[in-house]
Amino acid sequence: MSSLEQYTALTALWIAVAWVPYILDRIMVRGLMGALANYDPDATPQSAWAQRAQRAHLVSVEAFAAFAPLAILAMIKMPEDGYPGILAMTFFIGIIAHYIIYVLGIVVLRTLAFALAAFSTIGLALRVFGVI
Repeated sequence: MSSLEQYTALTALWIAVAWVPYILDRIMVRGLMGALANYDPDATPQSAWAQRAQRAHLVSVEAFAAFAPLAILAMIKMPEDGYPGILAMTFFIGIIAHYIIYVLGIVVLRTLAFALAAFSTIGLALRVFGVI
């Protein structure tokens, strides 16, 4: 498995489980049945950290929607190129760091971590297009 494949899969796995902390908070705040209920604008609000975790998870999903197709194209078009693997690693690190920093509520570092992931996506696109 190439590093591009490995880090793309790790990112997908992370996104697949990143909802667990804020759902556990929802159960703690609203109870099991409240967490399983339909959306209710009058429901007890979740903890501030859990609200940030939910937003960070959404950002991860949206960022991965741009990164994943480029990663697949790179896997097909240039399977022996190591540079896309480095970009996948930096994307993964940026997304994980963004989530953790966002949950902690650290605003400037959160944006820098997201920028690392976003620039990794841009770099991968430029590599797929043969610009770099």
